[in-house]
Formats: sequence, structure tokens, C-alpha cells
Amino acid sequence: HFEASELTYNNPKIQLKNGYEILNIYFKELFPSNPYIFAFGEDVGYLGDVNQGMLGLQNIFGSNRIFDTGIREQSIVGQAMGMALRGLRPIAEIQYLDYLVYALQTLCDDVSTLHYRTNGIQICPLIIRTRGHRLEGIWHSGSPMGMLVNSLPGIRLCVPRNMIQAVGMYNTLLKGNDPGIVIECLNGYRIKEKLPDQNLIDYFISLGEPEVLIEGDDITIVSYGSVLRIIERAIQRISKRQISCELIDVQTLNPFDVRAKISKSVKKTNRLLIVDEDVPSGISAYILKHIMEDQNCYKYLDAKPRCLSGTEHRPAYGDDGDYFSKPNEESIMEAIIEIMAE
Repeated sequence: HFEASELTYNNPKIQLKNGYEILNIYFKELFPSNPYIFAFGEDVGYLGDVNQGMLGLQNIFGSNRIFDTGIREQSIVGQAMGMALRGLRPIAEIQYLDYLVYALQTLCDDVSTLHYRTNGIQICPLIIRTRGHRLEGIWHSGSPMGMLVNSLPGIRLCVPRNMIQAVGMYNTLLKGNDPGIVIECLNGYRIKEKLPDQNLIDYFISLGEPEVLIEGDDITIVSYGSVLRIIERAIQRISKRQISCELIDVQTLNPFDVRAKISKSVKKTNRLLIVDEDVPSGISAYILKHIMEDQNCYKYLDAKPRCLSGTEHRPAYGDDGDYFSKPNEESIMEAIIEIMAE
């Protein structure tokens, strides 16, 4: 077991790999370690998924464990549920986050409720592997997190910022008995990450534990996923104005900040900005409710808390569409300045 803080650039043993290569190395370690794990979905087998995270795995482990399915998300989830009920550990791929909508009935009515409605007798520990957030497209760049967290209360909802974090979440879910959804960053497969010297199957992330990525004193910024990279660039630019920002990655939306770590940050900075790519009043409202009501952070604020989300429409196509449909460096900087000026 090693912690994310140990993954430093100073370690000469650490190599830089593309995000999809990180996942590929991980899955090659994972499948020999547990014969009950299966993976399947559209293009998972022969192609090794559209982003190559499972490239070559079917040749190594066979078409019984790594296989393709038809283009039918409802059927994919149904297969995964049946396998999980029989003691297997399926990793079912829904090719893009937007298409979880087509499987929502089974996930909502059956998977998320099974443990509850059987009084704890039955479990359904399937994992949905998918990808989403921004990539300059209309149908493949959605981020309907509010819809998911409010429809699937019995399912762990993981929103890793990179593939190393995704690996830690897969490992944690595979050790537990709850169903989970892991949403990889669609634009992160070609971004370089640090490959640690330790085995990836030994890396775990505690669900419900936010991580402070940048420490600061003036304002707390809470976010997750792909937009964190844009926030980091905005913080770097705005630091020239002598504004010190604290950036927190929530990491999982269900469970959410089980030890109220965010409240400690807000108590220090007295200001709060929530940034996400969902529609207004989507997941940002969910996060705001937890921080203000459950963690009682309203009493620490010196300015009105602010939510900066995506637009109310589908992400528009192309560079301009991506820029104007979701939070960008300039809009994030403007929101920070407005809060600081209040």
C-alpha cells in the first residue's frame, strides 16, 4: 500500500507514461491476480477498448474473460449484474458517460437497490468503467453527474482526475461489496502520468476522502475530474495578483467527504468556489448542500459561496464550443476575483 503523496518527480524509479498505458499496465497486473474478474463492453475485446486501456488483454487472458458485446448499454449492465450475483467481479464498460442514460433503468431499479431491499443478504459488486467530461464533442463530452448521484444512491460514484487515481479506485471497489462507477477523464489518455515503481494493484484510494492538491489561504476551490487541470492553470495565473487559492479534489461523489475535510479548508479561507462541468444546479448544488448544510460551513463565510458550472445546453462542438460550454481559465479567474472583491 502506498499513498499518492509518495508519487514524486524526485524519485528516479518513476517513469512518465501516457494515461492509457498506465491503465494497460494495471489491467495486465490485475487479471492474473483474481480469476473472478471479467471485462467486457463495446470494443473491449478485439480492440482493447477505444482508448487502448485494455490493448492486448484478450490475446493474453482469452476471449472468455475479455470480450466484446453488442451496442446495447442496458444489456451490458444486465450481464454484469447477473455475473455479480453469481460471485464474479465484472468490469463492464459503457463506452462514454453520456450513454449511461440507456442503462439507467437497471442501475437505478436493480443494482443500486439490491443490497437494501434484500436486507443486506444479497450483493451486486459490479464495476461500471466509463469515461466522460470535456473533449470538444456533443455526444461524448457530457458530465451529467447530478443525474447520476441523485438516481443511484446505492452505487459508489468515483470521479478520478487521472488514471493513477482511477487505478486506486478500481482496487478499492474490488475489495468491497458495493457496486461502483468509475468515470475516467476522456481527454486524459494521452497525458503523461507518473508510473510508480510499486505494483499498481497495491495502490488504494479511500472512498469519500478529498485530496488537497494546492494549499492556500484566501479561497477554497472544490472540483473533480478534467476541469482540475484548467483550475490549476487559472490558479497559477491569478497568483500574480497575490491571491492564494486552496484547490481540493473531492475524488468521489458518493460517498462525499466523510470526514468533513473541506470544512477545515473553508474555516481557514472563509471563501468557497465550486467548479464543475455539469449543468447549473446539477452536481454543484449537491456539493454545496453537503458543505453548507451537512458540514455547517455557512458560519465561516465572508462572501457568498459561488458555483461555476457548465452551460445549460449540451457541450457544443470544437475548440470554441468546449471553451464556451464549460468553465475555462478566464471564467474561473473572474469568479475568484469577484468573490475576493465582495
